Amino acid sequence: MNYLKLIRYKTLLFIAALLCLMYFSVIEPIMISYGVAMATGNLNFYILLFSTICIAAAGFVINDYFDRRIDSVNRPDSVVVGVSISKQGAMLLHQILAGVGVLAGLWVAFSARSYTLGFLVVMIPGLLWFYSASYKRQFIIGNLVQALIVAFVPLLAAITESAFLHKIYGNLIDQTPIIRNLYIWICGFSLFLFLTTWILSLIKNMLDELGERDMEARTMPIKWGIFNAKIFLFALIGITLFFLTWANFAWINFPDSTLSTRYLIFGIYLPFAYLIYLLIKGKAGDDFRQCVSLVKFIMIIGVSYSLVFYFLMAKAHGIALFNLFLVK
Repeated sequence: MNYLKLIRYKTLLFIAALLCLMYFSVIEPIMISYGVAMATGNLNFYILLFSTICIAAAGFVINDYFDRRIDSVNRPDSVVVGVSISKQGAMLLHQILAGVGVLAGLWVAFSARSYTLGFLVVMIPGLLWFYSASYKRQFIIGNLVQALIVAFVPLLAAITESAFLHKIYGNLIDQTPIIRNLYIWICGFSLFLFLTTWILSLIKNMLDELGERDMEARTMPIKWGIFNAKIFLFALIGITLFFLTWANFAWINFPDSTLSTRYLIFGIYLPFAYLIYLLIKGKAGDDFRQCVSLVKFIMIIGVSYSLVFYFLMAKAHGIALFNLFLVK
């Protein structure tokens, strides 16, 4: 159980669900709508999924390894490394997970002949190491790096499918709108995750301010103060809501577009409004714990829009939903 806690299995389940939703609920219906078979293949996709999970787990392990001092102040009951699992054991686990994840990812990259995928598979574990060791406690850069890493997860599915399509069809695939539409939708989810992860990481900085001060961190709440950090958060929330509103009217042109609008209002806008209220009300430390949970909820709801997209695509193009039944 301590090892499951160390690798944050609940977050790993979210990452696995995210990648599966992008592949099966966004990419696959787009491909079907153009009458083109999926190029990646289930085997390659599941190897990519395994690689992503291993690399993410390695990142969580090394994060807890470097965060022992901060966690001992903010969450002493949750400290695992150096207590129930030795520091040497945690480091070995990190190396095994990272090594296996990189090798699996490189296998897919080699199969797809994708230098981009290979570069990302090698780069992300290194970025996670430097994030945990240094970037995390620096002003703004730690928040940006974390948000960027999370935003890469949906893109992995798009990059892989694009690479296999080029391997099969060559440059002919570029003469169709398939790649463009695929990236438009996946990048939309990536941008949403980038912004919400940035919001989440800043709120966590506010939550962990006491322990991070002890580590002489230079996060925004420490350098600017809680009040100014809140102003920056409100600006980020405003940008996120503007992006979602623009995307809803500019991208989503399905016959039943009101479904997307209702989903955004009740699933995203209202929770964000409550988040703003909680941020205004909060003063320091544990006051922001509920905010962290609420942002995670918003992220899950946002990612789950992929199922709404799948439903709308199935209805518009006569696609069998989950290969079971047609939507009328």
